[in-house]
Amino acid sequence: MSMFRKKSFDQMANSAQGSFKKTLGAFDLIMLGIGAIIGVGIFVITGTVSAKYAGPAITVSFVLAGMVCIFTALAYAELASLLPIAGGAYSYSYVVLGEVFAWMAGCFVIMLNAFGSATVASGWSSYVTGLLKYAGVELPEAFLTVPAQGGIANVPAILITLAICSLLVRGTKESALINTILVFIKVGAILIFIIAAIPHFDPVNWNDFMPNGIDGVILGTGALFLAYSGFDVVASSAEECKNPGRDLPLGIIGSVALCAVLYIIVSGLLTGMVPYFELNTAEPMAYALRKNGANFGYALVAVGGITGMTTVMLMQIFGLSRVIFSMARDGMLPKIYGKLHKKFNTPYTALATIAIVNVITSGFLPIKTLGNVASMASLASFVFVGIAVMKMRLEYPDAPRTFKCPLVFVFASISVIASTYLIYELAKQDGDAFGICVLIGLLIYVVYGYKNSSLSNTYKSA
Repeated sequence: MSMFRKKSFDQMANSAQGSFKKTLGAFDLIMLGIGAIIGVGIFVITGTVSAKYAGPAITVSFVLAGMVCIFTALAYAELASLLPIAGGAYSYSYVVLGEVFAWMAGCFVIMLNAFGSATVASGWSSYVTGLLKYAGVELPEAFLTVPAQGGIANVPAILITLAICSLLVRGTKESALINTILVFIKVGAILIFIIAAIPHFDPVNWNDFMPNGIDGVILGTGALFLAYSGFDVVASSAEECKNPGRDLPLGIIGSVALCAVLYIIVSGLLTGMVPYFELNTAEPMAYALRKNGANFGYALVAVGGITGMTTVMLMQIFGLSRVIFSMARDGMLPKIYGKLHKKFNTPYTALATIAIVNVITSGFLPIKTLGNVASMASLASFVFVGIAVMKMRLEYPDAPRTFKCPLVFVFASISVIASTYLIYELAKQDGDAFGICVLIGLLIYVVYGYKNSSLSNTYKSA
């Protein structure tokens, strides 16, 4: 037996037969993608990236980060249409790269969505408490901050985590419907910001367009990559698609492209409304509106921020539960995580475990480390996807593909190189935490996954 053993196309297809109801179309997938992408990136980190790194040239940083993400999204789209199965990067790696790489890809996706959703829950808590304070309601500080910051626990973050996990247990279609409603609300809030911001745009604020030169733009690009993460959730929903060959590429590429356009417009208006160095705040859009006297617009944008982060958490936990389900179905996690609810047909045991873990992380751990580990995990999974799509073209050139990534070796190589470089930069800050998580993942594979995987059982019975 070997840690590099692979699953065949047929094995993957057979394991997926009859697992989920096929309820999602192209529109649902685009809404899922937008719901997963737009959140902290546009409502929170746009301000700090402008103030610390790129200045008004944040628009250029968004373009560059968006291009890298489009390259990665094209690779995801080809693999998702070729292998329309739950699990995303994990499942692709199992077929193309081998079991140990599939395990690590699965770990990266788990880390991304677990730490990422916990990070967003913390940001959601800040927006909610800020809006309540604006309305004259102040909550005890001890129940809003983690122990490392002198508090007891971030209670709002805990409550939103439990609420979302409970919603997802009820089913995909119900969750997708609520997600679509929330997407329209938050996109509406962004459009209101755009309309309110145009009269206050002052070209003078763009005079120092690139205050830190090209280095600032590159640093901004790295910091903004997280703003686009989430489109991989669409690939994880492959088994629930009505027409995956057509709808998956539309869902993945369409959601990234639409979000990129919104990001560029908003960041351009934001840095034109107020001097970039004033935007070092966790609520830049709201701050810009308040400074220009648009208090009603501020309230709407705050609601949009809360809504945006709610949909991001919804889709991150959705994707995480599907990856855990896929790994349990393959025997690399305990079989209990591969069980579906008898009534709702959802992976309820996986969702229950996610709820417990995220209550601990979002309620008791600092947001900085959570965010950086999530970013590195996201980039690492993108490296695996880029390598997998190139290897698939070489080893399976005649496999039926309903979508082909154009210039695949160029685009996928750019994605792999850019993602690796950004991991290197982020590792300077929180590399130890990321490394510990990777080592724990490998230990679980050696102790449990290697011996209990479905491929291991196949070899034993042969």
